[in-house]
Amino acid sequence: MYMPPNTKLRLDPRDEYTHPPEAASNYNESMYFNAFDTQRGVGLWVRIGNRPNEGHAEMSCCVYLPGGKVGFMHGRPKITSNDVMDAAGMRFEVIEPFKRLRVTYEGELLIMDDPHAMADPSSAFKKYPKRPASIVLDFEGVSPMHGGEIVTLDGKPIEVNPEVSVYRGHTEQNMAVNGHVTVDGQRHEVVGGTGYRDKSWGPRHWHSFSWYKWLPVTFDRDFGVLLSLKPKSKSALALPVSGNVLRNGVYEPVIDGRIETDYDEAYYPRGLTAWITTEQGTYIVKGKILTTVPLRHKRAGSSDWSTYTRITESMTEYTCEGRTALGMTEYCDVMTNGVPLSLQESAA
Repeated sequence: MYMPPNTKLRLDPRDEYTHPPEAASNYNESMYFNAFDTQRGVGLWVRIGNRPNEGHAEMSCCVYLPGGKVGFMHGRPKITSNDVMDAAGMRFEVIEPFKRLRVTYEGELLIMDDPHAMADPSSAFKKYPKRPASIVLDFEGVSPMHGGEIVTLDGKPIEVNPEVSVYRGHTEQNMAVNGHVTVDGQRHEVVGGTGYRDKSWGPRHWHSFSWYKWLPVTFDRDFGVLLSLKPKSKSALALPVSGNVLRNGVYEPVIDGRIETDYDEAYYPRGLTAWITTEQGTYIVKGKILTTVPLRHKRAGSSDWSTYTRITESMTEYTCEGRTALGMTEYCDVMTNGVPLSLQESAA
């Protein structure tokens, strides 16, 4: 996290809960969790984003099932306050700040044989069936909480520009996970699972950067990696390279990193190698993409689908230092005539 001059980082357990909304119309408070059971081959990610000044929340639920099928649901239910993280059947509860949280979901999921179908969500929702789903997962922090809110030296909030801001405060943590996921009557246990979570609050403009690559992986309770790559941003809070390596309960801040990705003909990732450098050394992380769900987002008011933002959410088998674990690969790109902007910039 970049620290502007004359600022400090405030990490407060109260920030685990919701905040009074700021006046900015695009105020956002969101929480994200992912969870994987490597032995059983099941994984998921979930998110709630409250946008109280716009009168709605955003809920996303994506379950990677053994065998390659995916269950997916998205909703934008109406909300009138920012009091809770509870939207469209999804609920996030803070049991103990910085340590224990619970995720539950009761609702439907669209069950897709071909997860790439979500590249055209309208057609996918017409083609595939919806089936009942239930999720109960308990998350335990296995690393120190990372991040916080950037404030002035006397503890006051800093000024942010809502037109380019990504967040005011941001926290992340490696997690252990236990519970179960039931889809269409079939129950999948998550025992000794691993995961990752983050939270952010403040004005959010989704198009503040043109691309990013995000690799959050928890291998076990003692080892995890996080690498985030982005271009230089209009937001001072977004560094081109950031992240950390968790080793035996201590973070090693990332000082450099790069990712080489193998893409298919549609520019979906098939595999990757990441080099993550800390002061203690360089970690080589290899990833085999197992299942990818492509999501898309167009600028408000635009009718030009030759340029849009695509986010690929991929369950990935990662290896590093003899360890193997399932984790996420999240790539966000402005797509111009079908080509990711990150590739165009790297070739320039």
